Amino acid sequence: MGSTLIGKQAVVIGAGIAGLAAAGALAEHFDRVVVLERDTLPSGPMHRAGIPQGRHVHALLLSGQRALSDLFPGFDEDLARAGAVPLRVGFDVRIERPGYDPFPKRDLGSSNFAVSRPAIEHTVRRRVESRANTTIRQRCRVQEVLASPNGEAVTGVRYENGNGAETIAADLVVDASGGGALTFALLQSIGQPLPEETTIGIDLGYASCIFSIPDDASTDWKGVMTFGQAPQDSRGGLMLPLEDNRWMATIGGRHGDVPSGDPKGFLDYARGLRTPTIYNAISHAKRLTDVARYGFRESVRRHFERLNTFPRGLLPIGDAICRFNPVYGQGMSVAAQEGCLLQKLLNRLAGESDPIAGLAPTFFNEVQALIETPWSVATLDFIFPHTRGQRPADFEITLQFAIALTRLAAEDPAIHKLTAEVQNLLRPRSVYRDPALVQRVLAKMAPA
Repeated sequence: MGSTLIGKQAVVIGAGIAGLAAAGALAEHFDRVVVLERDTLPSGPMHRAGIPQGRHVHALLLSGQRALSDLFPGFDEDLARAGAVPLRVGFDVRIERPGYDPFPKRDLGSSNFAVSRPAIEHTVRRRVESRANTTIRQRCRVQEVLASPNGEAVTGVRYENGNGAETIAADLVVDASGGGALTFALLQSIGQPLPEETTIGIDLGYASCIFSIPDDASTDWKGVMTFGQAPQDSRGGLMLPLEDNRWMATIGGRHGDVPSGDPKGFLDYARGLRTPTIYNAISHAKRLTDVARYGFRESVRRHFERLNTFPRGLLPIGDAICRFNPVYGQGMSVAAQEGCLLQKLLNRLAGESDPIAGLAPTFFNEVQALIETPWSVATLDFIFPHTRGQRPADFEITLQFAIALTRLAAEDPAIHKLTAEVQNLLRPRSVYRDPALVQRVLAKMAPA
């Protein structure tokens, strides 16, 4: 497919997964793509200061893996070479939830990878850097997005590096800096309203540690996910393998019931999980790192799609639009899917007289379909009574439906596969509204 250039230079703010995915999408449509990253970027798959959550378990869902492979052909092979551990969906991770210890194991016919966040980011970054017209500039802290005198269009950004302040012109600025502060500052400076927000306050706290996998480790599973007995017990844990024959264990809870930052406290908290599997696995394993802690206050969805006007040439993506509860492992995969959506829109709009003018409004509308399913999962956090926010009116029936659907999935491999595809964001949650499925779930909801 031939590409059509729609501008001379695009600037991406931030070299996380959202920024790198966007850079991959932009490369075919601009003469030059410049990614500005405030951090010092490591030469290998190592942690960096700007990604504090990178020291915890990350899941690249099947949808995210496929999206990054679409943007960067060969990405899968790169991950495998980096030591990523293949996991058969439904089979290799032991799922422990109340009433199912474990949930039935089934090979559902697809595989994804268990791998560290630094290894994923490093793999994508190398792919971006291999593009002849794309440059990543590190230690460049963007101060502001610049606009035309009337405020209707973005013209570039001002940033600081070791040599002082510089400006760079841009036909398109993608704000992948995380919280969206640069976008909001621009909107305020030109007198435009900020987008409305929907928030779900979860006050999540968790801690992680890396262990060497012992020689006598269980061969029944490669990873473990355990859930507490909600709503009274918010504790849970996820342990997955990493490259170089290691485990990363992440354990945590909500509203103050969180692990301490010392090794003994970490093990004590793991011992207090509803099931003993993770504790039994790590209690005699060699610990390779200190305990890393992380807090997450609230999930946030910003409704850019409701704004009447938006500056031409500015596009916030990733966490600036929606920040998800990290427990569900959706953030990187949604960011990668947003990169694919951006690529699709650029291809579609390239033939128009002013493709950049229509880009942000179209993106804001079409990204809703990507956000809807992961966000609907976030609303299940209202099962915990201290969760803050607007509890959906139909929450109790939604919860009963989810419990009955889990019961059905435990019995029926086809439903198990369907729920795994929704959890991996390969299919929308709307598939659960299929009339025949609804009837089966309602039957499970009926009292025996």
